[in-house]
Amino acid sequence: MRRLLFLGATLILVGVVAVALHQPAPSSVPAMGQESAAADLRSRRGALVDQVVFTREDEAGRVTGLIEAGTHQVFTQGISNPAVFRRLRDSLATGYDLSYGTSSELTLNPAGPELADGTLNPFHVPAIREALNRLVDREYIAQELYGGLAEPRFLPLSTAFPDYARLAAVARELELRYAHDPDAAREVIHRKMAALGAQLREGLWHYESEPVRLIVLIRTEDQRRQVGDYVANLLQALGFIVERRYRTAEEASRIWIATDPKAGQWHLYTGSWISIEVQRDQAEVFSFYYTPRGRAEPLWQAYEPAPAFDELADRLHRRDYRDWEERQAMMARALELAMQDSSRIWLVDQLNASARAANVEVAVDLAGGLAGSALWPYTLRYADRVGGRMVFGTPGLLTEPWNPVAGSNWIFDQMIMRATQDPVALPDPFTGLYRPQRIAQAAVTVQEEVTVARTLDWLSVSTAAEIVVPDDAWIDWDVEAGRFVSVGEAHDAPVTARTRVRVRYDAELFAQRWHDGSPLSLADFVLPWILTFARADEASRLFDPAYLPTFEVFQRHFRGWRIVSRDPLVIEVFSDQVFPDAETLVATRAPGPQPWHILALGIFAERQGELAFSSNKADRRRVDWMSLVAGPSVPILARHLERAREHTASPFPGVLDELLEEDEIAARYQALADWQAQRGHFWVGNGPFLLDSVHPVAGSLVLERFRDFPDPADKWLGFTRPAIPELDLAGPLVTALGTADEGDAATFHLAVTLEGEPYPPEAIDRVQFLLFDGRGTLVERGAAEPSAPGHWRIAPSPAALAGLGVGANRLEVAVTSHRVALPAFASHVFATVPPGGTEPSP
Repeated sequence: MRRLLFLGATLILVGVVAVALHQPAPSSVPAMGQESAAADLRSRRGALVDQVVFTREDEAGRVTGLIEAGTHQVFTQGISNPAVFRRLRDSLATGYDLSYGTSSELTLNPAGPELADGTLNPFHVPAIREALNRLVDREYIAQELYGGLAEPRFLPLSTAFPDYARLAAVARELELRYAHDPDAAREVIHRKMAALGAQLREGLWHYESEPVRLIVLIRTEDQRRQVGDYVANLLQALGFIVERRYRTAEEASRIWIATDPKAGQWHLYTGSWISIEVQRDQAEVFSFYYTPRGRAEPLWQAYEPAPAFDELADRLHRRDYRDWEERQAMMARALELAMQDSSRIWLVDQLNASARAANVEVAVDLAGGLAGSALWPYTLRYADRVGGRMVFGTPGLLTEPWNPVAGSNWIFDQMIMRATQDPVALPDPFTGLYRPQRIAQAAVTVQEEVTVARTLDWLSVSTAAEIVVPDDAWIDWDVEAGRFVSVGEAHDAPVTARTRVRVRYDAELFAQRWHDGSPLSLADFVLPWILTFARADEASRLFDPAYLPTFEVFQRHFRGWRIVSRDPLVIEVFSDQVFPDAETLVATRAPGPQPWHILALGIFAERQGELAFSSNKADRRRVDWMSLVAGPSVPILARHLERAREHTASPFPGVLDELLEEDEIAARYQALADWQAQRGHFWVGNGPFLLDSVHPVAGSLVLERFRDFPDPADKWLGFTRPAIPELDLAGPLVTALGTADEGDAATFHLAVTLEGEPYPPEAIDRVQFLLFDGRGTLVERGAAEPSAPGHWRIAPSPAALAGLGVGANRLEVAVTSHRVALPAFASHVFATVPPGGTEPSP
């Protein structure tokens, strides 16, 4: 999944609790302080600071002190220690921004049941994995290990994203089903271990006369160290010998990511993930987290989901449903099957606090925080001046090799990469809706039965009874002939699609330049598409079997694409995959450029068997995982650059030669040679910052403002302050059964505000309630009714209240807004007593 990244360090609280911690983001109005500075802002192009230096800093306890000392201005690592957060909050020199897209989980090794050395891996058995959900106490983890700065999480859906609120009834039922019950967990694990042939002797499990040993891989940088120890203790109490291996991000990735799970170098890993943008649609999480289609690494290729779950996950990934009702039913069933599979045990969603100096302003994504923000390089600035230098502290730097095809997926690597890139569309940091960056206009056409909604006015949506793919659209790649295959050639009968996306790019698109000075070209759009097919074809020297599951998902919904016009550039893409939001459909389908001459060097090196784009292929071929910025890859790529310059070489001459002039090829290679001679690396982008220098040994790198960036510096400055609803739910503490029809005896009142003022009613999407009895059974769900500006009335039905019985009950409320995608939650506990009963003593 392109939006989910490995996380080096973490911290979350959702809903109403987060409001108490919320510090308003800086105003979107420039606060330059001087008229000359304001004039500089108006005339400025590109980034608002001149230089950003990233340095390795993994001690969160030093953050406030370093900012106060003035040595650092920004930190990418989330603050997860409550004491550190309080120091950050209370310092006059610091500011912070909150985000809600980080999660922690237990990643389990599914290989087995016997590993390569003949030892037993209990986690090969789904029922044992499933039982771990009841073994761990998520409330303890959230309150004690995360100091209250976390919310228990059971499901692959983030509790902070819209799908959780949409599926609240199903989610709560599953959470109650898998609630903390160590006795039930122990019974299942004992039964399944015996079925595997293991024996419990003197309190220890044995297999083939040897004790069963589990290796717990524990991250050391944050609360996951405590989580790992807690889980290790639980496993020891069950009769396993547990070996605790404490590792940093870089050390751990070489084990759980890079090695074959069957080798048995680990059994359980304390994982963490961050969504770098608000995920309005999480339908693809099942395919990503539980099937080989998720990633190319060996761990994912070892997943063996149940056939019904695999099929359902694939259909949801492709959005293969008729309407919204079918989609919701499929999501509900997938949640049940995910819990039965439990290749991952979700633990908590965290509150992420991004630290900065008080005079620093930057757009922070409500999901991904600063490290996940798509807009941070466009909005980073000092409040009182234009320009200057900033120092960022980051816990991970060059964690994995950088390459644009299958390089590092680590959040802190990706954050820096994003500063050097300029996507054709960018996500709103508060709603997740995409907005155009290099798109002038987009038109979406869907089949009549397909449900797609448009929110923003930069695109249009229409319906058609049938969408026929033109015969001249490209649908495949012929490796031997070195050319695209058209729909007309590949199919005798007409091909239809559920969606058509037509994108018209900015008129000045090809006047823009890459960081090495090369102008953008149509070849920069075409070569990435060739790689999409060539890496999945066994006849190609670029073939990567680990990439096949991902490609197969794409192939099942892709129906063709074509270039309608070259000037201005207009591209049509046909697909059977849909998304609830038209903005997401366009952003996902619209091809973006990558510098073809950079890709060419990697292609030449992989064809010669010297480097590989992916870690999986690198391991199989016993070559280096390709890095464009550091290490042994750089001299290999330099050698291929010299050879390409000598022969004016094109990686796919049959197609690219039609798009490039010979002098253009030579000019590209010359520009790249000059770039590499000056900076020592091959990382070339087109974003607001360029990668000036890399210092792996010293643990630092330097970004410089790209002076030829075309946009005004203040283009994205309006996205700085999220309008998160604040909730106050009140109602009776005690209700007598049988009196619910007597007025306000069982009426609850919800106040929805923003900074003390009523939340605009037109900005509210919906307010829904769930009523649970003392056993945790969902008794009723419904919608609240507005009673006054900012106020809502909730009146459960008399029949539902009568069915509660005597005892404690709970009312839960979820509020969704059009201004932010994160739902807000509140709950109220009350008791029901017999008619004429008395209230408990205070």
